Amino acid sequence: MGDGLGNSAASHTQPLCLFLCGDVMPGRGIDRILPHPGRPQLFEPYVRSAKEYVKFAERASGKLPLPAGYAYPWGDTLTVLAQRGPHARIINLETAVTSSDAHWPNKAIHYRMHPANLACLTEASIDCCVLANNHVLDWGRAGLDETLRSLHEAGIRTAGAGRDASQAAAPAIVDIAGRGRVLVYAYGCESAGVPQAWAARAGRAGVNYLPDYSLERADAIARHVARGRCAGDVVVISLHWGGNWGFGVSSMARAFARRLVDEGAADVIHGHSSHHIQGIEIYHGKPVLYGCGDFLNDYEGIPGHESYRPDLTLMYFPVVNPASGNLVEFTAVPMQIRHFRTGRAPDDGASWLHATLSRESSRYGVDVKRDACTNTFTLRW
Repeated sequence: MGDGLGNSAASHTQPLCLFLCGDVMPGRGIDRILPHPGRPQLFEPYVRSAKEYVKFAERASGKLPLPAGYAYPWGDTLTVLAQRGPHARIINLETAVTSSDAHWPNKAIHYRMHPANLACLTEASIDCCVLANNHVLDWGRAGLDETLRSLHEAGIRTAGAGRDASQAAAPAIVDIAGRGRVLVYAYGCESAGVPQAWAARAGRAGVNYLPDYSLERADAIARHVARGRCAGDVVVISLHWGGNWGFGVSSMARAFARRLVDEGAADVIHGHSSHHIQGIEIYHGKPVLYGCGDFLNDYEGIPGHESYRPDLTLMYFPVVNPASGNLVEFTAVPMQIRHFRTGRAPDDGASWLHATLSRESSRYGVDVKRDACTNTFTLRW
């Protein structure tokens, strides 16, 4: 977990390893099996209690531990993190951390994890939670306020949401002792179902909202990043964008990502929203993750979209040279969500992930090699 004293000239020479993953949703069904579950009431069209999601999963793969320990949902993730030792751990937290009952009206899905279960995140030593997504205000602005307060009190940095527009647009800053800083800027996009009404304003809490992928908006982001960036900083632009299903990336989204790189705004683009993995592009030495897939959810036992294998996911480990901002290496570890926890993917699952990531990334000139001994993927470009 990053905990240093800031930048120094010497810190710019040593590569930084990041851990990135897609949507982490420890609310609803997963919250039910943790030691301090909140109220189960839901306002979904067909499911009125979070307890039902526990039943779905148990019918699919057997009895769940009740209660489970705080580390339980991470499964093998913690072992992989201990082995890799990334300098910064960054996730998209797609749930409110609140006991609020003020659910957002006319919204089909509402995620929340009780604040007393926040140790679920600290067990994984998460450095930064991206909050610019379509679930962080599921329980209203009171729920967002409690989410921010709970995370900050636990020492977890946040990006992409705040008590006003300035806070929502500010980066999370992860100081790495003796090595420099990682800056995380986060944006929630209309294309991923983020309501325009959630946009933060002066004097109004909300998310750092991105209504479109215009090049002018990319240029504005670049100017904003330039005002806060110091020499040697590694900048991650985290985007909750696009639909849930499908491998295609729009020409506008790709042009937007490339513009962020061309204008010096991004060393890593961390894209998420789709419930399954998408391809990776390396553009001018900068990785663009178009869709990281879900990393933890309570969807087990719910049929539909099986061909996309939403149960399969990846741990992403880009290594960046702070002096140039360019990628040094990029590896990924195949994982599977099962029994409300993320474990190492079985051989058939790892094979599917390798074939899919290879196919989708080859569109951008990226080759994916699989090490059969370690079951690790390495990107070549």
